[in-house]
Amino acid sequence: MRVRFYATFRELIGKKEIEVRGVRTVRELIDYLAEHYSPEIKKELLESPRVGPNKPIDGMILVNGHNVLHLNGLDTELKDDDEVHIFPPAGGG
Repeated sequence: MRVRFYATFRELIGKKEIEVRGVRTVRELIDYLAEHYSPEIKKELLESPRVGPNKPIDGMILVNGHNVLHLNGLDTELKDDDEVHIFPPAGGG
């Protein structure tokens, strides 16, 4: 699958886009990215103080244009021909 990164996540991974094969869920993809690229991406997405029962991801992950929070969350299934976009949380003030 093609995985694209934006803003600070692009800096963490060191690339704009990568190809990944063999991961079955969004959770597995995050684990793969943490192991092969940067553990910080997992911390930012899943271990932020803003993460909770009603917000399992801090940021936004789209699979084929659909927010995973409107699919099956971290258990959303992935296929090798999917396109995934990973955005950090929006800042503002």
